[in-house]
Amino acid sequence: MAVAAGLKALCRDCFWTGPERPASRRCPSCGSPRLVAHEELASLSMAHMDCDAFYASVEKRDRPELRDEALIIGGGVRGVVTTCCYIARMSGVRSAMPMFKARKLCPQAVILPPDFSKYRAESRRIMAKMRDLTPLVQPLSLDEAWMDLAGTERLHSAPPAVTLAKLQADIEADVGITVSIGLAPNKFLAKIASDLDKPRGFSVLGQEAPTFLATKPVGILPGVGPAMVAALESAGFRTVGDLARADQRDLANRFGDNGLRLHRLAHGQDARVVNPDQVRKTISAETTFNTDLKALEDLEDRLWPLCEKVARQLRAEDICGRVASLKLRTPDFKIITRRRTLDSPIQTARTLFDVARELLHAEPAGRSYRLIGAGLSDFSPAGSGEGDFFAGKETRVLSSEKAVDALRARFGREAVQTGRALKSGARERD
Repeated sequence: MAVAAGLKALCRDCFWTGPERPASRRCPSCGSPRLVAHEELASLSMAHMDCDAFYASVEKRDRPELRDEALIIGGGVRGVVTTCCYIARMSGVRSAMPMFKARKLCPQAVILPPDFSKYRAESRRIMAKMRDLTPLVQPLSLDEAWMDLAGTERLHSAPPAVTLAKLQADIEADVGITVSIGLAPNKFLAKIASDLDKPRGFSVLGQEAPTFLATKPVGILPGVGPAMVAALESAGFRTVGDLARADQRDLANRFGDNGLRLHRLAHGQDARVVNPDQVRKTISAETTFNTDLKALEDLEDRLWPLCEKVARQLRAEDICGRVASLKLRTPDFKIITRRRTLDSPIQTARTLFDVARELLHAEPAGRSYRLIGAGLSDFSPAGSGEGDFFAGKETRVLSSEKAVDALRARFGREAVQTGRALKSGARERD
């Protein structure tokens, strides 16, 4: 394609393309400064799309009066920040930060509880737009996904970079929120690139990636959490460049196959492909209490609506989970996770609750907790558990819960409530 062959610069406003970045650093067609320029712009096709402060952006779209306000999505006396807008981030507020700290850093912030049903609906709109461009879309969460546009030039009469710029503009115009895009030769670098120029950014990483990564801390690499960072630093590997320069045999001896994986990533190498069939690893819900709870009855009352939420989401996605989990956090912030593998995959709140309650009762009596959560993982298509241990009970309960889903869809979520849910709601208000 002639355009692709000479493409080294692109305007994200009028989609002008050229063989080099203009000396004025403005689009020669429309005068916009929003140019993307890179030597490999014509050949790269792996992208990562990330919505900018997704939940907060959706709320600001729906409440224009909040446009210039600091906005935090979260809540509760002892809850955490789910996300926040960029104005709040200027005050130091960050996702997962305790709400009391966020309030102290940004006392003027407007605080709204999350509305996940609305966010999921907007996520489906955005993902549909991506799938209209390529079947190779792999969501990571509600607000981000990889996409591989290799071989789509003829279909869209444009190279992937131009197609992505048009997608970015379409989402902003139609959905009303902004997204940032990273374009690179592989998934790892595309995800790194999408975070370089947020919000409303479009960044490219190519052959210069190893040099770019060299000075970055090892924690930037995927799969390197705090414990691995400590292990790497104690071994003398503080930057990505340290890993790139290390002897592969030494890394293998110290960290096994993971050491070799980190060495490849440090050189900007990642052979993973976009897998549109890969589903999320777990679906879970949790809540932080205003005051510590220790009575089993109180904990069960908080556990039930979480199980309802998880099961409702599984049914919406037409999947079942085989591994049930219970999450607890003690007053000293220690996290306790208990799991049980079931004989058959499930998708009902009642069965999940029964299993999670058994796990809860197995914990030492009299211990206090500040958080409780429930989840399911190890997914399979709905209906795959016929004939197994839970099948008879699960089928009966599933029929009942689907009927409740239908009633709530028609008359609203508050139209049908279980006795335990009503009891839990009353306790929360007390």
